Amino acid sequence: MKADSVKTTRTRWLDRTVGSGLGLLSLAPVVTVVGLAAYLTVSASPVFRYMGWHFLTSLEWSIGNQYANHAVVVHGVRVMPDASYGALVFIVGTALTSLLALLAAIPVAFLAAAGSGYFVKGPIRHLLAGLVEMMAGIPSVIYGLWGLVVVAPAVSHHIGPWLNTLFSPLGFLSGPLGSETNLLVAVMVITLMIVPIIAATIRAVMERIPRDMIESGLALGWTEGETFWRVVWPYARSAVVGGSILGLGRALGETMAVLMVSGDALNVLPQNLYSAIGTMAATIAGQLDSALTDPTHMALHALGALGLVLFVMTVLVNLLARAIVKRASSGVSIVEEGS
Repeated sequence: MKADSVKTTRTRWLDRTVGSGLGLLSLAPVVTVVGLAAYLTVSASPVFRYMGWHFLTSLEWSIGNQYANHAVVVHGVRVMPDASYGALVFIVGTALTSLLALLAAIPVAFLAAAGSGYFVKGPIRHLLAGLVEMMAGIPSVIYGLWGLVVVAPAVSHHIGPWLNTLFSPLGFLSGPLGSETNLLVAVMVITLMIVPIIAATIRAVMERIPRDMIESGLALGWTEGETFWRVVWPYARSAVVGGSILGLGRALGETMAVLMVSGDALNVLPQNLYSAIGTMAATIAGQLDSALTDPTHMALHALGALGLVLFVMTVLVNLLARAIVKRASSGVSIVEEGS
């Protein structure tokens, strides 16, 4: 009896130890997010003291005269003369590339999900699903290289002139072709990168639809297409929204691929689909070298402020996506239990 008691005590101690350790590990994501938010807030505070809300509304981005003999003090912070940090160009560039890529990716992802999750049968179905998911694992720099070498020349010499002719009355969709790296190329590259995320989300919901409901539709004499729209689509439409927001979160934070194909524009808003643009993530990477030359470190703080804006946008998008996907999943579970 004594041995059993000792064994039970050790087991309980081990359970408590393992449970406490796992509990602490589960807090790691929370600590990481809070730590990042705190760091970015502290890093951005000198910029908001210097620029105020003009940081979000100004077009001009300049680290100032780095050859001046000394820094100046403005609103209690040291900056180089003529320094100005306006994020509006990069906020607009991020929003344009992300939203346009999302609009292009949704129909492609939906068709890919419908094919691999419903219409295509047999072994090829799993092959197609695996290929789509594999696209999500390709490094972004590979997409960027492909966009720079293949897509950019194609847009400059073929796609751009054709679109100019097709949409000539519409100012933003037509206009002079500038450099080979521009908004349209960035949108095309990001579209290809977010299609797998959206398609995987939609297909996951489609695959949870009770098979007997689909068979019941077919037994009523409906075609495959009619069964899809009357049975499968009501389940999948919430997943389309949730997957799209997840894809938007990926598009907002894409860095290297966009830096390679966007033109990395400063101080000017895009005038048409063929203008060079700058995004927040790409600017942080592209301006880091020059920011390190600022003896006041204000340029680094400005990049931190860009990171804070991007961080807030990404967190809000991901929270919204989780809520939508959770609601869609719970709705499917309820119907499954009722059936």
